[in-house]
Amino acid sequence: MRTKYLLFSLYCLLLSCNTVKKETIRNQATGGVFGTTYSIIYLADTTLDYQQEIDSVFRVVNQSLSTYIPDSDISKINQGDATLAVDHMFQHVFELSNEIYERSNGYFDPTVGILVNAWGFGPGEQVAMDSAKVDSLLNFVGFDKVKITPNNTVFKENANIYFDFNAIAKGYAIDRVGVLMDKKGIENYLIEIGGELLAKGRNIQKEKPWAVGIDNPESEGQRELKLIINLTDRALASSGNYRKYRVDEETGEKYVHTIDPITGFTRNSNTLGVTILANDCATADGYATAFMAMDLEAAKKIILADCSMDAYIIYADDQGGIQEFLTEGFKQVISQ
Repeated sequence: MRTKYLLFSLYCLLLSCNTVKKETIRNQATGGVFGTTYSIIYLADTTLDYQQEIDSVFRVVNQSLSTYIPDSDISKINQGDATLAVDHMFQHVFELSNEIYERSNGYFDPTVGILVNAWGFGPGEQVAMDSAKVDSLLNFVGFDKVKITPNNTVFKENANIYFDFNAIAKGYAIDRVGVLMDKKGIENYLIEIGGELLAKGRNIQKEKPWAVGIDNPESEGQRELKLIINLTDRALASSGNYRKYRVDEETGEKYVHTIDPITGFTRNSNTLGVTILANDCATADGYATAFMAMDLEAAKKIILADCSMDAYIIYADDQGGIQEFLTEGFKQVISQ
């Protein structure tokens, strides 16, 4: 009888030891990349350092997709190299871009790069723009004019077509860091680059979902949050006209960073800011850009037809008042 009691006591002791909650360590990597800053938080029960692996992800994404690196794959293609076999990252971004291009009726178009440069928002040479110049450059715009061949080379109908994946590449890079974390067995992490995010699991240190802020597009100068949302297993990307613009020194006219790929002109619309929630950050990134260029009602139609997407749009009404459009799914994640 005593032996049974001792065995039972030992079993209870082992069980209690196994149920002791392990300490959660907050591992973090921060720095600069893609012309902005990044912060990557990954929680585990031990101290980890994945900085080298993270830097490697950024390096290979840049080498494939950055128009700011002269010898990157995309730069070589833009310079006329028709023999280069593109890697799987370029192919993935190309395929997703084509999908968003078709669903947005051409308002998301990575071949708009020649116009981005001409208007002074890219790495290329800025030129004096008028209607005649815009019309001539539009001959080199259109994602239906390019394709990836069976040999994984890029075919362009015209050698002057210029790819610019910057409106989706940052989101894609975030997704690739997420793949790295998944392969490492990290179940709870938050990846942020320049305000775009991918959240996996929860903030188990606080036993809450990841809390992230959305900027107020009406604030001037100092950054101000419009609202805070709870993010779990979703990605977020935002786009807006309220910070990225340049002012003509002679006329004082403001040119926003959104290029309308249909008209070829910079677009001044009543949409001030778009935030998209999606299953991956590249998708959220691409649609956030497309919806800034589209009419508001057209954007709403696409959003409401896609159950995998949620949106928060801030816009000005006809009287100049500020209005908001939120999907039901977005309302549910707002922190009370």
